[in-house]
Amino acid sequence: MDPKSVERWITTSRTPHRGHRWKAASFLGVDEVYVWPSVEKQAEKASTSELITYYPHRGAVPAPLWSSLIEKATDQVDILVYAGLFLFDSHPDLPDQLADKAKAGAQIRILLGDPDSESVRQRGEEEGIGDDLAARARITRRYLAPAMSTPGVEVRLHDTILYNSVYRFDEDVLVNPHVLGAPAGQNPVMHFRYLPGARTFRHYMRSFDYAWERGRTA
Repeated sequence: MDPKSVERWITTSRTPHRGHRWKAASFLGVDEVYVWPSVEKQAEKASTSELITYYPHRGAVPAPLWSSLIEKATDQVDILVYAGLFLFDSHPDLPDQLADKAKAGAQIRILLGDPDSESVRQRGEEEGIGDDLAARARITRRYLAPAMSTPGVEVRLHDTILYNSVYRFDEDVLVNPHVLGAPAGQNPVMHFRYLPGARTFRHYMRSFDYAWERGRTA
């Protein structure tokens, strides 16, 4: 950013674009409402719910929705999964798309399950697929390899116990809860859209940030 633009954020009442707000707040380690209290007031004029829709299982999420969210994202793409292989199998150009977005200035953060971790082994057993989950995580990592040399594309491995898979594209996030004994694809998906001052979107992204800080470079 031009330092003069940032100076105007501080010395005037000018509120930056949401993408710049998110990145600045993330860099400072605070909530954007703490830095720009005025955005909370905007929520009073908007819907009180960030929930766009609910899908009974992941297969019910329309394929065009995934494509649209991927294509329209310009500022931030965050993915937190154990493997997420379905997304890369159904979008073979996704690594190239992510690399192109990073070159245009977007931040891409992808968290994959560490295939050698206890959490991935345990989740594989719970889903009834055993070591296949670790194998899927390795395949996804291989798919991403060409994009990982692009500045702005970061891939990390995690060993956390996931309660949800998270797919964030700018101000939209798809949350896929993990239900004990059922594969992720059989579990519900909730589509949330960010509203200034509201809680749900930020709540899930704080969870992502927590896992991100615990991850290690792939």
